Amino acid sequence: MTDSISLDRIPPQASNRQTVRPKGIPGRIGMGLFMLLIVLVAVLSALPVILLFFLTAVPTVIAAVLTLIDVSIVVALFRPDRSPWLVLGGFLGWVIVAALAVVLSQQFASTPPITDANGQLIPGSIAALETVELGGSEQWITIRGHSEDLPVLLFLAGGPGGSELVMTRRYLGELEKHFIVVNWDQPGTGKSYRAADFDTVTPERYVSDAHELTLYLRERFDEDKIYVFGESWGSILGIWLVQQYPDLVHALVTTGQMVDVVENDTLMYEFAIELLSEQGRPDAIERLHRIGPPPYPRDKLLGGFGASNDILNGYMHAHAHGEGTGHNLLFDSLAAQEYGLLDKVYWLLGLRDGFLTVYPQLYDLDFRAQATQVDVPVYFIKGRWDVNAMNPLLEEYFAILKAPHKELIWFEDSAHTPSWDEPGHFIEVMVNTVLSQTESSQRAEG
Repeated sequence: MTDSISLDRIPPQASNRQTVRPKGIPGRIGMGLFMLLIVLVAVLSALPVILLFFLTAVPTVIAAVLTLIDVSIVVALFRPDRSPWLVLGGFLGWVIVAALAVVLSQQFASTPPITDANGQLIPGSIAALETVELGGSEQWITIRGHSEDLPVLLFLAGGPGGSELVMTRRYLGELEKHFIVVNWDQPGTGKSYRAADFDTVTPERYVSDAHELTLYLRERFDEDKIYVFGESWGSILGIWLVQQYPDLVHALVTTGQMVDVVENDTLMYEFAIELLSEQGRPDAIERLHRIGPPPYPRDKLLGGFGASNDILNGYMHAHAHGEGTGHNLLFDSLAAQEYGLLDKVYWLLGLRDGFLTVYPQLYDLDFRAQATQVDVPVYFIKGRWDVNAMNPLLEEYFAILKAPHKELIWFEDSAHTPSWDEPGHFIEVMVNTVLSQTESSQRAEG
C-alpha cells in the first residue's frame, strides 16, 4: 500500500518570472536612486514636448501625441516586472521623442498670417519666414505687409548679436498697412546663428550682407529704393549702409543712434556712478570703481558693460512710460513662434557671442569724424530718457551732419527703444512724416 504524501511537504513551485526585490538598506537606496534617475530623465526629456504647447507653432494635436508617448513610457517603466531591456527602451524612447519635438519645432516655425479684425486673411497680404543667401551663407528674414505693392522697410536690429524677429510684428503691426516690413536675423543671431564664423566675422561683413539683402529686396519687389530703420547697433549699420550705397535708400530712420562707442560707454559709466551717489549706495560705487571705466577687453566686457548697464536700465524703466513699456525683448522673443526650440537657444548664444566678437571692433567708431555727410534724408528718433546711447553725443552729431534732409525727433516718454516704448507715436512719425515727406519729394522730382 502506497503511503499518502502530505500536501504540506510539497514545496511550492517557483514562478517562471520572479520579481527580484532589493534586500537590505543598500538595495533600497539603490532602487530609490534608480527611480530618481528615471524621474529626472523623464522631466528633462519631457521639457521640449511641454514647450511645444506654449512657445512654438507646432499643432497642438502633434504635441499631444508626443505627450501621450512620453506618458506611456513612464507607465511602462514603473511596472514592477520591468526588465532591463524595457528600461533601456524607455530611455531611448524619451530621447527620440525629445529630439523629434525639437525637429518639429524648427520645421513648424513660422510668422502668423496677416488678418483683419475678424481673423480673416487679408487678400494680397504677405507674411513669410524664409531664407536668403547672403555672403555665401543662409540667413533668415520675415516679410510682412498688407500688399506686395507697398514700399519696403528693412529693419536692422540692435546688438551686436540681437535678434528681434517678433518685435516689429508685435509692436509695429500697423506699419504693415503702409510698408512691407522686412526683419533680418543678421549673421550670428537667432535663426542665422550658424551663418557667422565668430573667429573671423567683422563689421564689414554686416554691411556687405545688408547691401546684398537690399539688392535682393529691390529686385523681388520691383523697387528702385527701400527705407531703412536701424536700432542701436542697427543705427551704426544703417549709417554705414547709406554712406556707401545712398542710391539704394529712400531714407534712413534710427532709434538709439550710436555716435562714439567708447565715449558713450564712458558717459554711461560716469552717469551710473552719479545715480548711485544720489541713491546713497557707496558699496555699488566701489564695485564700479573696482571694475574701472571703459573700454573693456573681451574677457571683461560682459561684466564691465553689464555692471553700468544694469543700473541705467533701472533708471530708464523708471522714467520711460510710453504705452509699450510692458515689452520685454527676452520674453517676447523666446515665446515667439518664429523661433523653433533650437533657435531659442541660438538666440541666447548669439546675443553673447555677437556682442563679445563685434563690439570691441567698434572702439574706434566716431561718426562726428567718420560720417559727417550722408546723401539720403535722415530721421533720428530719440528717447528723452535714453542713457544707453547718450543724447548729448547725438545732438553734437546732428549739428554737424550734412544731409538732403535731417530731423531729430524727441519721444518724451521713451528711452533707448522708442519704437517699442511708444509704438503708436513711432508709427505716426513713420507714416505722416517719413513716408509722407519722401513721397512728396519723389513727386516733386518726377
